Amino acid sequence: MKNIIFDIDGTLWDSTDVVAESWNEAIWEKAGIKANLDGDKLKKLFGKTMDEIGRLMLPDLDDEKRAEVCQACYDYEDAYLEKNSGVFYDGVIDTLNELAKDYNLYVVSNCQVGYIETTLRYANMTDKVKDHLCYGDTGLHKGETIKLLMKKNNIDEAIYVGDTQGDFEACEMANIPMIFASYGFGKVENPAYIINDIKELPALMAKINTK
Repeated sequence: MKNIIFDIDGTLWDSTDVVAESWNEAIWEKAGIKANLDGDKLKKLFGKTMDEIGRLMLPDLDDEKRAEVCQACYDYEDAYLEKNSGVFYDGVIDTLNELAKDYNLYVVSNCQVGYIETTLRYANMTDKVKDHLCYGDTGLHKGETIKLLMKKNNIDEAIYVGDTQGDFEACEMANIPMIFASYGFGKVENPAYIINDIKELPALMAKINTK
């Protein structure tokens, strides 16, 4: 097993406080709604697709207005993140650098275009992650996006590192095992593997590859 695909939010970093601030501003300016979002509220939404988040966050807006406000949220978010990094979990950057010596690293996320690139830039990992895809690229369920990334890169087998039940279901759709990052935002029933700290991942991968 030489191919590892990572989720971002709740797996590599936590940007919810920064994103909440940007979305509150966007929603107020574009819809006149005081959303009062915070990091804890966004942790319950992150991992869903952009469209799902919009419906849950702004249920009283019609589809056209909701799409307009959500696009503003993502634009404001991109601007905020250009100046304010999310918080990487302890050991993430060192662990990714260690893994990149022996494994092919990829990223698949339910985010908008540009978010993965920003995360990798802050981690100084742009040249060490082989490829990435997101919901903004494909408009598809994460499982289908994983399959597209694997097909694009001629990957026969891979393992996914994520932190939510949605990640688990995506892995089932893509027919690949999941490593559950229990320190993240969500809970998962019966994952194939569990890590309680990102720094446990190199040893777990070595163990998987000796089976």
